[in-house]
Amino acid sequence: MAELPAGDDWQYEIKLDGYRALAIRQKGDVDLLSRRNNSLNSRFPQIRKALEQLEDGIIVDGEVVALDEKGRPSFNLLQNHRTGNYPVVYYVFDLLAWRGRSIVDVPLETRRKALDEVLADAREPIRLSSALAGSPSVLIAAATEQGLEGLIAKRTNSRYESGRRSGAWVKYKIDKGQELVIGGYKPAASGFENLAVGYYEGDRLMFVGKVKNGFVPALKRDIMARFKGLETNACPFDNLPEPKNARRGEALTAEAMKKYRWLKPELVAQIGFTDWTEANHLRHSRFIGLRDDKPARDVVHEKPVAAGGS
Repeated sequence: MAELPAGDDWQYEIKLDGYRALAIRQKGDVDLLSRRNNSLNSRFPQIRKALEQLEDGIIVDGEVVALDEKGRPSFNLLQNHRTGNYPVVYYVFDLLAWRGRSIVDVPLETRRKALDEVLADAREPIRLSSALAGSPSVLIAAATEQGLEGLIAKRTNSRYESGRRSGAWVKYKIDKGQELVIGGYKPAASGFENLAVGYYEGDRLMFVGKVKNGFVPALKRDIMARFKGLETNACPFDNLPEPKNARRGEALTAEAMKKYRWLKPELVAQIGFTDWTEANHLRHSRFIGLRDDKPARDVVHEKPVAAGGS
């Protein structure tokens, strides 16, 4: 695994496991928006209410996360936050507009100073995603011990570049998990036996595994409901069918594919797993939750390399 860059020109933050969201405070109103430009106002009303206390004319970038009993971000808890008593907070890590003017071209260290001022009187559940002190090796060891998803290194002179991979923001993943696109499923009496998932390489959706763990009957029913309107006769995966010796267990050969139903690749799921195999398949995968905050086309093979955001 690649190492985090070191030096005084880098800033380090925790890689948060939640919903990326922009908050726009202007003309006396607040909009909390997902990366797909969907409103999150009604889903997280307490966050929206707290954002009303911030000064007008700002746009901030951050992550909505649910915290477990040890204060660690948990995407699984976030999926079920309406039925639990876990705190849901909005960690803010960047400032895009201030006093009605864009500052995306201003260096990060300057934007962060302005962000400190913007959030000086912020109240729960609004929090600043603090910069971490320490060497990369010390921070990685601490994040690993605490069971965190990973770390982000950002050049202190970098401009804001959402979604772009310039090398100015570097992601270091500790856990083995990532977002993947659902492209099909194998039907069963319970709804489905497994989900066929993959990621994009350019315009090609690449099949990487079948996910059959992490489901309960109610969750399967909810997921099946999301399939409505996405059914298609065309397999969306560019690298199928597989040869018979492609994997342990049943390979998705042309014959095996006849047992599957295909979906337009629009749904994104958070998937946990223990590792990648040499054949680039998932090992011991499990379903964690659906993601409504990320377009399917943005799902790529996540590695500890340059990334445009958290």
